[in-house]
Amino acid sequence: MTKENRRFVVRRTVTGLGLFAVEPIPAWKRIVEYTGPLVSTKEVETRRGKYFFEINTKWSIDGSPRSNTARYINHSCEPNAESFVSGKRVWVWSRKDIQAGEEITMDYGPAYVEDYILPVGCKCERCRTKQE
Repeated sequence: MTKENRRFVVRRTVTGLGLFAVEPIPAWKRIVEYTGPLVSTKEVETRRGKYFFEINTKWSIDGSPRSNTARYINHSCEPNAESFVSGKRVWVWSRKDIQAGEEITMDYGPAYVEDYILPVGCKCERCRTKQE
């Protein structure tokens, strides 16, 4: 187990599996890299999957390998983390203080939300609370 993996734990959530902080994470700290093979946009269009992270108009990262810890970060309409593209790498940073035991979440963006989340309904904390 790497030091990075000791900072997180994958647990079951309402949406499947989620990534949770084991220790507090201060605001605006780099948390984890979104990793996986680099694939061309043309290849993404012919493959199925929901773990593709577009880094520019020509390339995406296929984040489907289970070794990609960041793939377990779920969508939230009120996220506590966000992603930044640096060259052909994607880094996830905390937007605010994240407490030990808190789920790490990001806003996946309008295209992903429209294609994958809205058809089944958003299940993030904010949206579930609104529905109750």
